[in-house]
Amino acid sequence: MEFLNREDLFLKINSLAKKNVPFLFLLDFKGENGIVVKIDDLAKEGISCAINGIEIGQRVDTYKQQYDNYELQTKPISFNQYKKGFDIVQHAIQNGDTYLLNLTYATLIISKLDMCSIYQKAKAPYKFMIKDKFVFYSPEPFIRIRDGIVSSFPMKGTISIKENDAYFKLLNDEKELREHYTIVDLIRNDLSIISIDVKVESFRYFEKIQTAKDVILQTSSKITGHLKDNWNEEFGDILKKIVPAGSISGAPKKRSVEIIEKAEITDRGFYSGVMGVYNNYSVDSCVIIRYIEKNKDSYYYRSGGGITSKSKAKEEYNELLTKIYVPTN
Repeated sequence: MEFLNREDLFLKINSLAKKNVPFLFLLDFKGENGIVVKIDDLAKEGISCAINGIEIGQRVDTYKQQYDNYELQTKPISFNQYKKGFDIVQHAIQNGDTYLLNLTYATLIISKLDMCSIYQKAKAPYKFMIKDKFVFYSPEPFIRIRDGIVSSFPMKGTISIKENDAYFKLLNDEKELREHYTIVDLIRNDLSIISIDVKVESFRYFEKIQTAKDVILQTSSKITGHLKDNWNEEFGDILKKIVPAGSISGAPKKRSVEIIEKAEITDRGFYSGVMGVYNNYSVDSCVIIRYIEKNKDSYYYRSGGGITSKSKAKEEYNELLTKIYVPTN
């Protein structure tokens, strides 16, 4: 499998989309490295993928015993470690360098499950696996393109349904509301770079995700714009203009990414990048979250949340832990 640098990556996307050849693209967090593979070549490259329940690529067969318990045992970073990064972000916010930043960390997970079992069991709109390297099961679309209309669905705001008055608490939390407004504004600006007549069609609607141990509530919004004719001929350039994904980086985007590199312990790699499929003048893509990566004989799950001036370190640390799950329904 060939991993491409930034220039070659977007040139290849332009070339295949211009010819209307179906392909899958995978971009790392900053859009500096990635892969572009024709749909017909996915299986021989060892790539398994599912887009809204439609499986493409290599067939996934589990080679270990199936287990009923899909709860992941975790060994996260300590709160004190988390607090160091949190304080770096808060200092940047106080200096006016950023006003929303997504802070994430890798958590060591312990499970009897292999990647194939997790891939098969996880219920999510988007799934992807390169066996023995990484797997993810993402609930968050990045952009979709249908009939020349581009749509984005930023997801911000998470709470366990077990909390008292969870719907009311999430809907009326000032920090979550400000965070959501900020991301919607950022995504609206991003879409304005590549399209016209941009508008927010739906604001802060609820979605439920069932996990092995809980039900998670999340809030999302829908933003749309109209692309110019023959947009496919410049699809690589379109992607280049809007990555990294705003919902998982921060605002303003460029400065937030610089702060992320100081605050987080390890590089994100493909976590919080973008995966998608181009097929017949249409695109469906996702933000790469709910991500498990293999490092030697250990597995790490990356998660986090948006930090604002209203954020409290302990609450944000708990949100990082809440997001470590395999969705089972």
